[in-house]
Amino acid sequence: MAKLPLIVGLGGINAAGRSSGFHSYKLMVADVLSEQVMQSTWQDLAARMGLDTQESITEEIIEAIKAGTFVRRIDSFDPDNLLYQYKANLNTDNDKICFTLRKSKQPTKIPDNWEVVEEGSKVHITVNGNLDALIEDRVAFPVTSGGNIPAGFNPASLYNSRFHPRGLSLTIYGASDALNSLGVEWDEILRHIKPDEVSVYAGSGLAQIDDNSLGGMLAAHLTGGRVSSKMMALSLAEMPADFINGYVINSVGTTGTNMGACATFLYNLRQGMYDIQHGKSKVVIVGNAEAPVIPEIMEGFRVMGALAEDAQLKALDNSDVVDNRRACRPFSANAGFTMAESAQFVVLMDDELALKLGANIYGSVADVFVNADANKKSISAPGVGNYVTVAKATALAKAILGEEGVKQTFVQAHGTGTPQNRVTESHILNEVAKTFKIDNWPVTAIKSYVGHSMSAAAGDQLVASLGVWQHGWIPGIKTIDHIADDVHRSNLNILMDHQFAGDKGLDYRAVILNAKGFGGNNATGLVLSPAQTIEMLGAKYGDDVIASYHQRNQAISDITTANDKAACHGDEKIRYYFGEAVMDENSVTMTQESLQLSEFEQAIELSAENPYSEYRY
Repeated sequence: MAKLPLIVGLGGINAAGRSSGFHSYKLMVADVLSEQVMQSTWQDLAARMGLDTQESITEEIIEAIKAGTFVRRIDSFDPDNLLYQYKANLNTDNDKICFTLRKSKQPTKIPDNWEVVEEGSKVHITVNGNLDALIEDRVAFPVTSGGNIPAGFNPASLYNSRFHPRGLSLTIYGASDALNSLGVEWDEILRHIKPDEVSVYAGSGLAQIDDNSLGGMLAAHLTGGRVSSKMMALSLAEMPADFINGYVINSVGTTGTNMGACATFLYNLRQGMYDIQHGKSKVVIVGNAEAPVIPEIMEGFRVMGALAEDAQLKALDNSDVVDNRRACRPFSANAGFTMAESAQFVVLMDDELALKLGANIYGSVADVFVNADANKKSISAPGVGNYVTVAKATALAKAILGEEGVKQTFVQAHGTGTPQNRVTESHILNEVAKTFKIDNWPVTAIKSYVGHSMSAAAGDQLVASLGVWQHGWIPGIKTIDHIADDVHRSNLNILMDHQFAGDKGLDYRAVILNAKGFGGNNATGLVLSPAQTIEMLGAKYGDDVIASYHQRNQAISDITTANDKAACHGDEKIRYYFGEAVMDENSVTMTQESLQLSEFEQAIELSAENPYSEYRY
């Protein structure tokens, strides 16, 4: 029988704030939560954003927090003053151009029409005829909306980041946040498992692309920059997993990333789920980190017609002023998606180990379905594969929860805010709802709050969904004032406002997470509520085991609460262990039965059993 992969930790950061403690979720539904419940979130964001609370949260501070979170005007670069260089062919009336350079800066290959005269450390150059040059300019970028992490927060400043690309700084922060949410020290977990019973599946769909990585490396020869020895290695898409293994948890377990464009988080969640279901690992860290709010990447998507440009948003509103806050408008009159940055990580655990440790149970992963789109006219266009994934996930929900139980689910739509997505995704969801006799299926889309973080997008969706089962509200799509006429919704309830889900969300037993990626990468996950998960564990292990678990969990829950309270005041543990406890060839002791590593208590077993014995005569 397959193990049930439990979600026992979560962490990260996006435009709504920190994930652990459900603070990013709470900000989305702040207008329906009590002042007492919101106090810790205001404090957390104030600490992260460097706002002086003077021991109290004032209305001015809350307004500053709101202005510096969610989708807003981009602050990772100045869209009104973007460096741009134009090619130009220079000439003068007398066909001679004269200038002076340092000798070290003159070209290796001197053009035929240059006359060079050396004078000390300088050279005087006369160009006979025309000179090809690059003319520096400053231009306004057509897109000014983005989902940056909270204004003023720089995760790289919290540890010895050593010119890390932003995506990797987000990784260190997000993975640390997830581990801090466990309430159990990582070393304590390792005492209960073998070193190879850990998996890490993490990456970035667009790789590391800023000036400290691929972007700087590719541009160096054209901008006069320098390629460093770190740039190539740190550019790789699987580097978030490598950083977690090498600098955060000291892991020799399974690792990698499974990429699927905007569905990448769910691809990795599927890998982690399989490892636990089939006993390959007992603990898995799954996640993605993406930092694409830079002009070069955004320009690539803009020229495809994928991004919501200012002129289009103004036209939608019949206004001369762009409404950056409402740039992403899923299922309404819209113009394109909004680029965002995010890091989201969850910790999965074998159900037996979780019960033994008393770990927090935030939900469980029933399955993740991945299907391609088959033949296509355009590689970026949506296709039929998402019908398959959503139908499979819904069918599984019915199999687990029953005929009526499947109606106690809600949908986290991909909901990008593009005209094409509003039609195609709504048709998929509506047809599935009809087929499974679901009326008024609640559908939300949190990209309206945090934008589209590409590979981490489904992680944003998952974290927000888990919050529903803590505070009881499904976030509505608050950036829209109507549903577009071409949206299919006979069986859907597309939420334009927050919907109460019962105390701790008990009215809903599962969530459908949907992701559609460029190239035909579709994934849909079914995640079960904590109450549904505990009920299933009780059926498997018995009431006595569950009662003992709850007793052990009390201490773990108290530690998690204490860790969150400390983090809200800026006191959080960033886990970055560079050069510590490093093992080499002298750290390995090996026999035919096992392999012992010096930094781990338990040995790794070496199998002597032939798994293909039935193929032998």
